[in-house]
Amino acid sequence: MPRPRSILWVDDEVESLTSHVMFLEEQGFAVETTSNGDDALVLLQRQPYGVVLLDEQMPGRRGLEIFRAIRTVDQATPVVMVTKSEESDTLKDAIGAEVSDYLTKPVNPRQILSVVTRLLEGDRIRQQRLSRDFATRFRELEARRSGPLAWREWVELVVELAEWEVRLGQADEPGLQDALRTLQGSIRQDFARYLRTHYAGWLDGADADRPPLSVDVGAEFLRPVLERHGKALLVVVDCLRLDQWAMIRPLIAPHFDIETAHYFSILPTATPFARNAIFSGLFPAEIKARYPQWWADYDEASLNAHEGQLLAEQLKDVAGRAVPVHYEKVFTAADGEGLLKRLPAHLAGEGVTALVFNFIDQLTHGRTENSTLFEVARDTPALRNLTRTWFERSPLLDALREAERREVPVLLTTDHGSIHCHTPATVFAKRDTTSNLRYKFGEDLKAQDPDAAILVDDLASFGLPARTPGTRLLLATGDRFFVYPTKLREYQARYRGAFLHGGVSPEEVILPIALLTPRRG
Repeated sequence: MPRPRSILWVDDEVESLTSHVMFLEEQGFAVETTSNGDDALVLLQRQPYGVVLLDEQMPGRRGLEIFRAIRTVDQATPVVMVTKSEESDTLKDAIGAEVSDYLTKPVNPRQILSVVTRLLEGDRIRQQRLSRDFATRFRELEARRSGPLAWREWVELVVELAEWEVRLGQADEPGLQDALRTLQGSIRQDFARYLRTHYAGWLDGADADRPPLSVDVGAEFLRPVLERHGKALLVVVDCLRLDQWAMIRPLIAPHFDIETAHYFSILPTATPFARNAIFSGLFPAEIKARYPQWWADYDEASLNAHEGQLLAEQLKDVAGRAVPVHYEKVFTAADGEGLLKRLPAHLAGEGVTALVFNFIDQLTHGRTENSTLFEVARDTPALRNLTRTWFERSPLLDALREAERREVPVLLTTDHGSIHCHTPATVFAKRDTTSNLRYKFGEDLKAQDPDAAILVDDLASFGLPARTPGTRLLLATGDRFFVYPTKLREYQARYRGAFLHGGVSPEEVILPIALLTPRRG
């Protein structure tokens, strides 16, 4: 609710402010004046004011004392301290008391107008500007998606949409958010067609201009850091979306210079495939061929048990020598506490310290099964806010601070994102089909609606190991999740609104990778 366009000005020399008061009234503000703080408190108890202008040096009680009394009457009214004193202690006292602004006399009418306008109308002005900017960009983005896009253009488009999603969510603009969601739905369809056309060509070399993929993280991003500094901290935050990255980036910025690039996850966009590709520098079929003891198709839950060893083997190849690797995976608070005790020793030596943080992935999975988590992370904005809240008190932020103190560069990324799924897609398959909701392996596998999924008959063309004869891969597109005809109602009720991954959407595929250079260095 907008605050009233009214000002209460408290100053023992109020008679000298006539010209200021007249100017503000000409600008449409109602101004009431009083010469002491006690009278001001009485007036505030009678009616609300948009802003209080409070002189610091008055006979009797000081302005800061009156400010504290005002806060017992009204917690919300903005209070601007106006004082003749230029002493730094006075300024610090005012800032420490959390006054809304601070002005030093003499003040001119336009100074007062500027401060009052910002406090009373700043939110409305910013939202009007946001609406104008988005309306302009919306038309441009609609026009842009009508033509063919190369992978770099896809990155630019999807990153901008994620930034708009954050900005509109913070501004609480439901109408603009609806327009953005409509645009995102169309773009997801376009993106699925783009990957259906190009993905296999990226892998077999037919399409030479391909984006960096999960398999390129080590050689293209980690190796240069290691060569330059001799050491690096590699952080993989499981299931981090671009919009979630935008939420935690400002908390990292005070400690590091941030250079953000982007890459595409391999398919399926699920941890057993995408994260193994990061640590090994290999596609799943190559991992199975080279390290069969570390790959078992029948047990996806165990496929990520050898990430540290895979990273060490990859670094031998890309660095041309054995590189020390310290690898840890953080699931719980206890894991985090233990890590932070060991981390200084890891960072003191040469080589790569690799950390995997699973909280966000656990959250996205857990909210489906836990009604309390579902309420806390009900929608995408809530999930973003919860991500930020976690990060502020997380062992991850503590680990980054430790790297900053020791001047160790950090490469921070994720293995895949997630998509808020609302649309069920019926699939038909034999009993031995895998249970995943965004991707499935199985025989005689097909979707009722061909546009709901990408069907892969040749697993090798997607860099995947062979399975039993006739096994296909089905990858969900858009915001769909797979359901069986025999369990249609059960799956719809249980998984509609879930955050899932493994399929083909910009939110799952296009990922941030950030080089964090310590500011102390």
